[in-house]
Amino acid sequence: MKVEFGECCIELVQGDITEQKVDIIVNAANSNLAGGGGVDGAIHRAAGPVLMQETNKNHPDGCPTGQAVVTSAGNLNAKHVFHAVGPIWRGGLQGEEQLLRSVYQYCLELSLKHHCESIAFPAISTGVYSYPIDRAATVSLNTIKEFLSEKQIPSLVRIVLFSGGAYGAYSRILEEMAL
Repeated sequence: MKVEFGECCIELVQGDITEQKVDIIVNAANSNLAGGGGVDGAIHRAAGPVLMQETNKNHPDGCPTGQAVVTSAGNLNAKHVFHAVGPIWRGGLQGEEQLLRSVYQYCLELSLKHHCESIAFPAISTGVYSYPIDRAATVSLNTIKEFLSEKQIPSLVRIVLFSGGAYGAYSRILEEMAL
């Protein structure tokens, strides 16, 4: 599913984020940048050891929730990986929505700084961090739409969703936004 906003578009795909051919692949990282399971583990395995080497060297203190750090992409078909730290869901009363909005905004700002035209996001915080998928879809897609409407770049923002359920949730929200 693809929806255009001016010269830019948001595209939803169901698949493997490590197989995307984009300038930036966003990794759903933990705050220690220690690698892990899910999207984080898949990206590290596909990219090779360079990601861990770079995060250990350049970011030994990790990364705060709501922000991201940049590494090369190793063996991935991208220029960079943005290691984005989303919030752990704790019932929605501890600033989770603002932190999730912040991490998407932060990555989009970094994409401008690094002169990138395309970026692929996973559904940040919706796996082991338990952020409810419908809420995450609303926050992330609205943040991306607002950014694209204002900046008109990057030209492609792809959300890569692993499961059919996640794809369905994001599709419903994106369809509503397109009306």
